[in-house]
Amino acid sequence: MTGAVVITRPLAQAAPLAARVAALGRAVEILPLLDIAPLADQSALKAALARLDRYQLVAFVSPNAVDAAFAHIAQWPAHVTAAVVGEGSRAALAAHGVPRIVSPADSAHSDSEHLLQALDLPALRGQPVLIIRGESGRELMGDGLRAAGALVDIVPAYRRSVPALTPGLTATLRRLLAQQNDWIITSSEALRGLMGLLAEMDLRHPDAMQHNNVVAMQQQHLIVPHARIAETAKNLGFSKLTLTGSGDERLLAALQSCL
Repeated sequence: MTGAVVITRPLAQAAPLAARVAALGRAVEILPLLDIAPLADQSALKAALARLDRYQLVAFVSPNAVDAAFAHIAQWPAHVTAAVVGEGSRAALAAHGVPRIVSPADSAHSDSEHLLQALDLPALRGQPVLIIRGESGRELMGDGLRAAGALVDIVPAYRRSVPALTPGLTATLRRLLAQQNDWIITSSEALRGLMGLLAEMDLRHPDAMQHNNVVAMQQQHLIVPHARIAETAKNLGFSKLTLTGSGDERLLAALQSCL
């Protein structure tokens, strides 16, 4: 019997993919492993967006960054180039009518390193660049742009957090681990958070299910869009991995090959 497809994206991005997975005839479980919340103080974000037309380039680190920013953008300045690392962010920007979008050439390597390679860095020397991201994140993109001579502003747009281990979440995780499923993991942070939750379950209920929840999770099949997430998974003890490249089309194609 084919198990469920577990979609672990934040709730706002999970539903569209869930509908497409269900159309394949697969059972779907939505299990957000990161909660996304607006910052209590959005003054820095609003100030940066008020002078959006002054930037040569605006980089968004995720669809969440796009959503948070466009809550305050009435109209995108047509002359400003946007940059993203993945297909989900590119689609989100296109839905807002942004005409000029740069992203990594190879969807299998949708990360900051390959975005920097895709940018015309010499043209950004001395130019103002804005990076919109979560409250915390990798510094590689900002450091790379500064090394190229760009004048970089970084503003936080939202906060990420691992959900608390409630009785309801504990019951859901136990139920999912009772069978083999295909888990779509689109964030290294989310995967680390999941393993932390399972370790907490093992400490609270050492005899539950007669085995270790962390070990049970390591036997599940993960579908991941980025090589960096695959590396995180291997370091956490996973061996059943499918690396797809960025974008829902590739995730769906990988699921179809699992049928």
